[in-house]
Amino acid sequence: MKLDILAIGAHPDDVELSCSGVLAKEASRGKKTGILDLTRGELGTRGSAEIRDQEAATAAKILGLSVRENIALADGFFTNDKESQLRIIEIIRKYQPEIVLCNAVDDRHIDHGKGSKLASDACFLSGLKKIETILDGKTQEAWRPKHVYHYIQWKNLQPDVVVDISGFMDVKMKSVLAYASQFYDPNNPDNNTPISSKNFQDSVKYRAQDLGRLIGTDYAEGFTVERYPAVDSIFDLI
Repeated sequence: MKLDILAIGAHPDDVELSCSGVLAKEASRGKKTGILDLTRGELGTRGSAEIRDQEAATAAKILGLSVRENIALADGFFTNDKESQLRIIEIIRKYQPEIVLCNAVDDRHIDHGKGSKLASDACFLSGLKKIETILDGKTQEAWRPKHVYHYIQWKNLQPDVVVDISGFMDVKMKSVLAYASQFYDPNNPDNNTPISSKNFQDSVKYRAQDLGRLIGTDYAEGFTVERYPAVDSIFDLI
């Protein structure tokens, strides 16, 4: 299966919190979308890896994903090494996405910055023919995505590109709240974390609303880029 967009996240829920509106919007337009989770989020204070697996599967259905995979790197301890790069290269070559969305280049959680660089490096290396990968007994063809964008997470990074997700905010929030073990629950005051607060849950919506305000729409998601964004015509800007 060839994907139009592959979103890569260090943890299950990274993508939902940050760019699921874009995925839902493009899926509604007939685009094939997918998520690659690098870890199972096993170090999360709340829940467990097994619970996170179930939550991720539920979120995938809500977003209408064509595929979701998890390569189970070590949560908190994965590194940008050859072995990890090759694992991601296999997935990139398997699905041949045109666009890859990956973690924030700088963020509060150390895995986000690490995952950002790891995914970006793998996207480049995937295009080198002399790097050989084998899947199901067959040598894979080299493939490099046309675009790599980095979504925004905990920190309020300045976006280079802002995408209108008006009409898809409800789907985004449903996918986020599929991770019931992670986020705000007034009936579960134990093991509170920075992301289990009501303020954090509300921030997902008000950030999207504020980015939408800045471009004259209801809601939006922001991304940073690795090279200049380009348009065919100045009229393509809204």
